[in-house]
Amino acid sequence: MADVILLPGKEKRVYEGHPWVFRSDIARTKNDPQPGDTVRVTASNGRFLCMAAYNPHSQIALRILRYQDAPVDEAFIRARVRRAVAYRRAFADLRSCRLIFAESDGLPAVIADSFGDVISLQCLCLGMEKYKEMIADALMDEIRPAGIYERGDVPVRQLEGLHQVTGVLRGDVPDRVMMEENGVKFWVDVKRGQKTGFFLDQKENRAAIAPFVKGGRVLDCFTHTGSFALHAAKFGASEVTGVDISEYACDFARENARLNGFDNVRFAAANAFDFLKEQCAAGEQYDVVILDPPAFTKTRANVEAAVRGYKEINLRGLKLVRDGGYLVTCSCSQHVLPNQFRDVVLSAARDARVRLFQAEYRTQGRDHPILPAAPETQYLKCGIFRVEKS
Repeated sequence: MADVILLPGKEKRVYEGHPWVFRSDIARTKNDPQPGDTVRVTASNGRFLCMAAYNPHSQIALRILRYQDAPVDEAFIRARVRRAVAYRRAFADLRSCRLIFAESDGLPAVIADSFGDVISLQCLCLGMEKYKEMIADALMDEIRPAGIYERGDVPVRQLEGLHQVTGVLRGDVPDRVMMEENGVKFWVDVKRGQKTGFFLDQKENRAAIAPFVKGGRVLDCFTHTGSFALHAAKFGASEVTGVDISEYACDFARENARLNGFDNVRFAAANAFDFLKEQCAAGEQYDVVILDPPAFTKTRANVEAAVRGYKEINLRGLKLVRDGGYLVTCSCSQHVLPNQFRDVVLSAARDARVRLFQAEYRTQGRDHPILPAAPETQYLKCGIFRVEKS
């Protein structure tokens, strides 16, 4: 077993519970660890700190696996998968759920999402690739799905020294599977859909809009395959418009609407920024405007530009909300912090000359648990605001 020794003082990050150690925190290695190895991590004084997955070519050189000086073997991996699933059994529908959320579940850079009878699995770091088959076996034993599909078509794998891969890992996986979320049915494209096929992190937030949309006219921007839009229809909205730049996503959303028998939902393939501007110019008003864009930045360096983008869409969205209506606004940009995003929304409200009353300020669902010691694990913001114009 190789050792990685940290610089003096850098052990503090480990003691505080953060699951990452950066390459710049490493003093030296012993016994020639290779990229992808599981290593012992020690402080500069030789004190054992943790076992970690090692990749010297990544900025995150060490991803912590356990704090005991003990093997990381199949029994350990199975115990971690079992613990992750047991946590979710207490509150979640395991057929519509994130089963493994990476570092938060002690399985770094590993994502497992359950859609009906199928699990979509991602392994995004070199050090965990060797455990992928063990994880798949453990999930088969715990969940008994019809199949597990690997979605390793993610550029970050190449940065880790891995090839991008997709394919069936276990069982049988159709091109599409049917999943039910909060009583709404969705087709999920596990093989070609974005990320793992569907965005489960907003599940509880989509349920939270129920009191605000009943009988109302609703606009859902960045609708993807119709998730917020179809929830609005389910919860009694009189008229729903979903907008997404992808015609493929809109076609999929229309199929989902038909699957649920909703005839009061329409989808438009358009740039959401342009659509909002056109609707403002036309004097349109909605009872509820929902903004759920993709991440505007993946790096700290681009936060300023992301903030400008968030302010622009929120300003335009607020102008479309009738007096007494609601804005549901979201950000999944990890580097835009919760208070910063709320400040952006407030700045947009000032420019729109409206007053906001916060009904709720939410985060990702409980199946995406947050590590308080690692702020990076809390990335999703979802604010529900009542808008007053008079």
